[in-house]
Amino acid sequence: QVQLVESGGGLVQAGGSLRLSCAASGRTFRDYAMGWFRQVPGKEREFVAAISWSGGSTYYADSVKGRFTISRDNAKLTVFLQMNSLKPEDTAVYYCASSLSTAQGMGVNKSVHHWGQGTQVTVSS
Repeated sequence: QVQLVESGGGLVQAGGSLRLSCAASGRTFRDYAMGWFRQVPGKEREFVAAISWSGGSTYYADSVKGRFTISRDNAKLTVFLQMNSLKPEDTAVYYCASSLSTAQGMGVNKSVHHWGQGTQVTVSS
């Protein structure tokens, strides 16, 4: 079992940056691919980025490629999402997720085994 707690959300102006963190508990953290999804009211939760258990493979949604970077520190049981050049359309609740699938599997199939509670990101124009 993996429990996930996000932090780092907030309000930022367009063009600015934020760094989200997701702290995991559970000794099996290293077995899981990790990812980030986001959701706005009235819309489905959408995939943002994922990283393999080793950190050697990443996968991104087209809408964030070149602006967002996912990384993980297995020693600290933490996954990060560095978000640069933020746009108003990036405004959403961001959820951390873990999966026994691959990073690409998280993106293509939305394969998720555990969810965090979410953190709000608001980008003002």
